Amino acid sequence: MAFVNALRPHLALTVSDVERSIPFYRALFGVEPSKVKPSYAKFEVAEPALNFTLNQGERTDALGAFNHAGIQVASTDDVLRARARLVEAGLATFDEMDTTCCYAKQDKIWVHDPDGTPWEVFVVHADAEDPGAGPESPCCTAACCA
Repeated sequence: MAFVNALRPHLALTVSDVERSIPFYRALFGVEPSKVKPSYAKFEVAEPALNFTLNQGERTDALGAFNHAGIQVASTDDVLRARARLVEAGLATFDEMDTTCCYAKQDKIWVHDPDGTPWEVFVVHADAEDPGAGPESPCCTAACCA
């Protein structure tokens, strides 16, 4: 799985019905979803470079439709460099190395901004058939990994 961009922003939205939402985002982005699973869809938009996912579930008062954001990088070394940068800045990170989440095998770290917004820095190694990850994962507060 190769990407043109070394850094690709990631945005995840919580929607009430993924199947109903797919046609809207297909039209908005002008591309077909690259992955559709139960309660989950992923769009890999080339221009602007974006890893965009739909996660079926209930919206919370805290984040509304926003689920989490992230930055997809090219390698595990890039993930580890990001972690070192964040820790050096005095921020607490949560590691999820060699994990399966949102139908992909990944290495990732999580950090929260000052308002509590969850951000991940991750590399995808391969697709997976199951949603993966346990409830301890910030990603898996969403239905994608329930």
